[in-house]
Amino acid sequence: MKIGMLWFDNDPKADLQMKIERAAGYYSKKYGQAPNVCFVHPSMMPVRKNGETEMIELRSNRSILPNHFWIGLVEASHA
Repeated sequence: MKIGMLWFDNDPKADLQMKIERAAGYYSKKYGQAPNVCFVHPSMMPVRKNGETEMIELRSNRSILPNHFWIGLVEASHA
């Protein structure tokens, strides 16, 4: 990920999907393009290890604090 944004959301009434959508909406307005990857603390991951939230790939990373979202754009590699 070349450009990323750290987002904090500890709203107890919002589920993970809503929090990621908030972060993605802000990211899109700020950077002019939609993010396609979001890193979260492993404790925030859904039951499956890695997954996708609509068009955003969800990945776990122990260095991300709970309630924080490292969201950005991973460009496709050129083979």
